[in-house]
Order: sequence, then structure tokens, then C-alpha cells
Amino acid sequence: MQLKDLEKNYDKLQKKYGAKELNSIYNGGCTKNPDICFVFMNPTGRNVASLKSWKGIRSPWLGTKNIWDLFFPLHLLDKDIYTNIKSIKGSEWSEEFSLEVYQNIEKHNIFITNLGKCTQVDARELPNSVYLEYLDLLEKEIAIIQPKVIVLFGNQVSSIVLNEKISVSKVRKQCFLKEINGQIYKFYSVYYPVGNGRFNLDKAIDDIQWIIDTELKKVETSS
Repeated sequence: MQLKDLEKNYDKLQKKYGAKELNSIYNGGCTKNPDICFVFMNPTGRNVASLKSWKGIRSPWLGTKNIWDLFFPLHLLDKDIYTNIKSIKGSEWSEEFSLEVYQNIEKHNIFITNLGKCTQVDARELPNSVYLEYLDLLEKEIAIIQPKVIVLFGNQVSSIVLNEKISVSKVRKQCFLKEINGQIYKFYSVYYPVGNGRFNLDKAIDDIQWIIDTELKKVETSS
């Protein structure tokens, strides 16, 4: 199975749970054993790739600014790309520039996805029941790309993926193990760094930097 094979499922669930006038958003970045798989919640209509007229890649956070304030300080995004992102309006993101951004993400050996791929017109809260319908698809994504570490953003996503009540503030830098398709993966829960959670951006950066400095160095040492 390849990632492309999952897209028809995402589009089907978009019709069921998302805004009918918008596209579902898929994923992007390094698809072969990335250092980190970042799992966010679900996309909104601010993503320019959600427009029906869009013909380019349909990856998370296209046309937005704030999330890249997370990746740049972690050296997971080049300065020229970051500068361009901060200098243009969301509507000015072209299909070519969007591809350039995710080629840079791939270069830094990370993969970005959402648990829910159903695009909403705004940042409305989704019930657990919707996210649960995507859990099997997320696990298939993970099994395909086989990341070294998986970072889950926020209490809700963490609780659903790990199948236990998670409060990020109580489990910072704590590793959770989960078996997917016969392989054990390492998960970490991190503060959601955008929207209402933007005041936790520094904590998210700190925790992810710790994961990079410890977990990934363990992998490098053992390989």
C-alpha cells in the first residue's frame, strides 16, 4: 500500500464530515523513514489547497503563517523559505511555492499530517467520534512511512491515538509505545502551538528540541 491509496478514503470522509465546498487535506514531507512524523488535528479553509480550484499538493498548513514559527527555530525549515512565508499573504501562495515549501520539509527529513483530514471552514472543535474514524487511516500512514518518532499535538489527538486520557502538561518528554502493523513506534505528546495554544509555542519548541537531542541521537548511535 502507498500513501496515494489512502486519498480516496480521505475524500470520502470529507463529504461526510467536512465542508462540502472544500477539499480534504492529505499530508506531506519525507515519506521514507522520516526522523519525525508530526500529527496535528484537522485542516481549515485557511489552507489554500482546500479550494476546489487548487491543482497542487494538498498538504497541511499551506497559506498560513504561524505554524512555521514552530519549525524554523527547530532548524526544520530553511531561512529563505521561512522569510518568504512570513512576507506573503495566504492568498499569494502559489502551487509552485507550496511544492517548494514541502520539498524543504522533505529535505529536513520530517513528515507532516493531521489525524483528521476533513477540512472545516473554521477552527471549530470536532468530536472524538470523527477523529476515531480516521485513526485506522493514520496508523496505515505510519506503517507506510515508518517514522523514527511520532509527535502528537494536543490533548485530544494524543488521547485518541494513544487510547488513554492524556494531559500534555503531565506527560511532557514522556515516551509512549504503540504497536502498529507488528512494529513498535515511539510517541510523544506536545502542546498544540497555534490558535488558542500559541502561548504554548515555546513549550512545544522546547519539548521537540529535547526529542531531537535525545531520541533521534539514540537512533543515530544505535544504527
